[in-house]
Amino acid sequence: MSEAQLPQLERILFTEEQIRERIREVAAEISEQYRDKDLKLIGVLKGSVFFLTALAREITIPVKIDFLAISSFSNRGAAPGMVRIAKDLDESIEGEDILLVEDIVDTGFTARYLLQTLAGRGPNSLAICTLLDRTPCRIVQVPVAFRCFEIPDRFVIGFGLDYRQLYRNLGYIAVLKT
Repeated sequence: MSEAQLPQLERILFTEEQIRERIREVAAEISEQYRDKDLKLIGVLKGSVFFLTALAREITIPVKIDFLAISSFSNRGAAPGMVRIAKDLDESIEGEDILLVEDIVDTGFTARYLLQTLAGRGPNSLAICTLLDRTPCRIVQVPVAFRCFEIPDRFVIGFGLDYRQLYRNLGYIAVLKT
């Protein structure tokens, strides 16, 4: 992507190498914790695709993968934190060990909704793994079992995170100028 096609970046927060290395470390932790379990990674579309793919490649135990998509109504005049599933899982998760893979956890509303919804489907265990944890924005506390990076309250793009559906394909994570 040429400089002219990029939005105004304040700075690169995490380089491709930093992201790769941290994903390796988190994947090793996951592989150890779930080594005797039947692990399924559930990606939250669209943002988690890049992270889930990189993470799955580094996990050393067999994993299954499924996806769901959510719609948030917080920008459409509804109450903040209103979320619904727009694309559901393809298979049941009953009796499985589930790792919900997110690109970013910030307010906690979406993560809480997904944890509650998926817990009602009878998994053996359920935990969250996120690429980015924006704890300064947390309104609802949710347990994050695995995180790659904690970030400040800034708008970021790259490695799956977008601005108006663009820039997900950047290999690094950058702070967008406001």
